[in-house]
Amino acid sequence: MKNYKPKNRLSPKAYIDGILSGDRVILSRAITIIESNLESDKLLAKEIVQEILPSSGKSIRIGITGVPGVGKSTFIEAFGLYLVKEGHKVAILSIDPSSQRSKGSILGDKTRMEELANLQNAYIRPSASGDTLGGVANKTGETMLLCEAAGYDVILIETVGVGQSETAVHGMTDFFLLLMLAGAGDELQGIKKGIMEMADMLVINKADGDNITQSKIAKRQYQNALHIFPLSESGWSPVVSTASSVKNIGISNVWKEILKYKAHVDANGYFLKNRNHQQIKWMYNNINEELKRLFYNSKDIKSELSILEKEVIAAEISPVKAAQQIIDKFKKSF
Repeated sequence: MKNYKPKNRLSPKAYIDGILSGDRVILSRAITIIESNLESDKLLAKEIVQEILPSSGKSIRIGITGVPGVGKSTFIEAFGLYLVKEGHKVAILSIDPSSQRSKGSILGDKTRMEELANLQNAYIRPSASGDTLGGVANKTGETMLLCEAAGYDVILIETVGVGQSETAVHGMTDFFLLLMLAGAGDELQGIKKGIMEMADMLVINKADGDNITQSKIAKRQYQNALHIFPLSESGWSPVVSTASSVKNIGISNVWKEILKYKAHVDANGYFLKNRNHQQIKWMYNNINEELKRLFYNSKDIKSELSILEKEVIAAEISPVKAAQQIIDKFKKSF
């Protein structure tokens, strides 16, 4: 079958030059190529990423997650507006939940962050999470590099929500921010210990009006809870703060703490060490994804799997033996 190539694709140089000059239209078109599953686009994407690589990596990457109803989009808009006013260029990579049935995605964050979306120095890119672990879109890492090369010095990655695989976001960012609510019964209920341990900062959002007292109580509870966790490899002690995105209270303090963290990890060498570790992990993730793709796209494997599925259901072969059989067949093809 002839490889389909879309007619509206530019030359690699046109994309690269456009990204490096900060052209948002070209940046968006390049990200579309990054996210594409077409073989011709995959080759083009690799060339673009390779060429812009020396101009990337100069941002601070912040992962933001939180419990349902915490107001992530409202917080991110308030935070993004503050950063732009402080002279930063901000890119928000918002990962929307994808339907496991239709593979469709809400992609509504641009409408939820309308004021921020209209600013020249802010760029919002919603993308569907698909089947990717942790709600992180499969190509979020490459998208992040493109945004950095386009001059965005603060990258905010908003995740689907709190779940076991938030480690995927933690594994590609420099700072992990966890948004929480006060007044929802047991303050520590519904939040996994592993996510608490990953957080560099906890922010009790919606701390305004009648909720101020409860937010202060929640802040103390979280501070006490964090004391029982061992110190992270970065040597940073996580901080707890309160904020109101609607009233614009406590937003500047969040950035102040992030800058303190950055100074701390720069001084002790952890920032560079962590980035290097992430790069290596990213390489292995790509190897694993490509091996998986090769395996399941093989016609022989597809045919054999169809037979084995029926044999497993009929209890003619154990799932363990069936798995080994198909792996052995795959190994013989090389």
